[in-house]
Amino acid sequence: MLLGTVLVLLLLGGGPASAHAALRGADPADGSVVRTAPDAITLTFTESVGLLDDSFRVFDPDNRRVDTGEAGHADGRADTARIKLPAKLGTGTFTVAWRVVSADSHPIAGAFTFSVGTPSATPPALPGTSVENPATGGLFNIGRYLAYLAAALLVGTAAFIAVCRPPDVRPLRILLLAGWWALAGSTVFLLLLRGPYETGTGPAQALDPSGLTRTLGTRPGLALVARLALLAAAAALLLWQRKALGEGRRPSRAALLTGATLATGLALTWAGAEHASVGIQVPVAMTSTVLHLLAMAVWLGGLASLLTLFYRASVPSRVVGRFSQLAGLSVTVLVVTGVYQSWRGLGSVAALTDTTYGRVLLAKLVAVTLLLLAGARSRRTVTRERTARNVTVEVTSVGTEREARVPEPVGGRAEGAADGLADGGVEGRVAGTVDASAGGPSLPGKARPPAGAALTPAEDAQRRALRRSVLAEVVVSVVVLVFTTVLTGTLPGRAAAEAATAEQSAGLPVASVTNIPFTIVSGSPGVRGVSGKVQVTLDPGRVGDNGLQAVVYGPDGGFVSIPELRISFSLPDQDIGPLDAKVTDRGGYWAADTVNLPLPGTWEMKVTVRVSETDQVSESKPVEIVR
Repeated sequence: MLLGTVLVLLLLGGGPASAHAALRGADPADGSVVRTAPDAITLTFTESVGLLDDSFRVFDPDNRRVDTGEAGHADGRADTARIKLPAKLGTGTFTVAWRVVSADSHPIAGAFTFSVGTPSATPPALPGTSVENPATGGLFNIGRYLAYLAAALLVGTAAFIAVCRPPDVRPLRILLLAGWWALAGSTVFLLLLRGPYETGTGPAQALDPSGLTRTLGTRPGLALVARLALLAAAAALLLWQRKALGEGRRPSRAALLTGATLATGLALTWAGAEHASVGIQVPVAMTSTVLHLLAMAVWLGGLASLLTLFYRASVPSRVVGRFSQLAGLSVTVLVVTGVYQSWRGLGSVAALTDTTYGRVLLAKLVAVTLLLLAGARSRRTVTRERTARNVTVEVTSVGTEREARVPEPVGGRAEGAADGLADGGVEGRVAGTVDASAGGPSLPGKARPPAGAALTPAEDAQRRALRRSVLAEVVVSVVVLVFTTVLTGTLPGRAAAEAATAEQSAGLPVASVTNIPFTIVSGSPGVRGVSGKVQVTLDPGRVGDNGLQAVVYGPDGGFVSIPELRISFSLPDQDIGPLDAKVTDRGGYWAADTVNLPLPGTWEMKVTVRVSETDQVSESKPVEIVR
């Protein structure tokens, strides 16, 4: 049920994916008027981009598509895109829609116009530039989430078996198989969806052979193919160790070394095709990402393994103690690599709250903090459990008395045979015989309580508390993986700043910010006058749908809470408006998700600020909306 809820949230709430690359410049420039028709259209980006079969669509003044050549890179530069134009292009305003794939695997798109000779009397409408198909994007996000979850199960369970050395590993075989099949299936799923994800088409295009062929020639496609090859090798390793796992024995040293190599290779298939592969300090970033992914898998997969053993078999306290140490090491690696990756992705402290990437990162940090608190609770429970279950056993041998402390299994005893014999633990040796050096007789019934002995109420309560704590860790870890998946598809704060700088230097429109001062002279007794300003941000400040955010500041520059704010737009030249923006209070600021401004021009923005039942003021300012 929880997993299903998470997947629905990913499908419905993921939003459009963003990427590193931003348009740095266009030739001809957006909105420019050239005397003669250009031979080609050239776009320059902030980083290298991949081209699609339909990377350019050019429309003439009558909105008919222009026959163009095949898209390519200008002068062999991977950060450019160019397309040849026909010799007789004609005059008027032409529209260009473009779509490329950023180096970190996410598609980006846009549109602009230029005019030859003189602009058209009625400029053509810009075509839609949606980055992705909502259904395809949602399914792709689900595939990425399942891949993370499956990798954690596969790698984390294998690490748990290798390091924690549980006496009986048979209950964990189901996790290994589930992790392998889920990762293989999600990888094939992502490979098929990669084509329509990049082109912005529907999921039905996933079976298009031409799209799959193109995907196999891209870096993300090659990374997915490499993941499948590594999974094939992992399947061979599991078959090789099938007998050992079936008998409850630990894998051989050669198998452990091979498994560690395969796990590192799997982590590289993520690091080599996403955010870590572009930007600053790429070698360090890829190393950090690999370590981060492996630490995450070891911790979360180990939790799933421990929880499985709690409900399927007995768990000696030494196994829990080993996992506690392994989890502590994983957390240390996660913290170190997480701090570095946060600095690399954010670029500034302000980006932590001013960008979507920063806000998602904050949410992930909250979830990780909850996970650490649950882990600390589990650790305290384990400590109490081990202290409570150490029993004193008297063994008589050659007229002397010995004292042995025998740890009980944390998860409860298995019925029948004594546990702990599989790996020659202390409890196995003491339960079976007296120390041979003492010359005493074998006393199998003296060393420990009978199998299945009843627990005291305090012991039973401690075991239940430990199971609940580990279950809580598993639940929170699912949420952490959700935020991890969302972050991989969100524009990092550092990249957002670079993109804004590039757009400004290229003369491209960015978000429109308008400050409107106001002063209210109160007519109500006992109510003082209020003054300040309203800062209104329109994003992207262009024709069509815009996001709106408004913040009210007082005279000292601090935030001011008011009971009502109204914002409307009018275009007097065209006798349009007023159009109510329908802003709502979002707790500290006012916003509207969609404000549609259908035409370019100088719009009049009217802001009404109300501070009491009878005191309000309205102020207006012009806002330039471009095509």
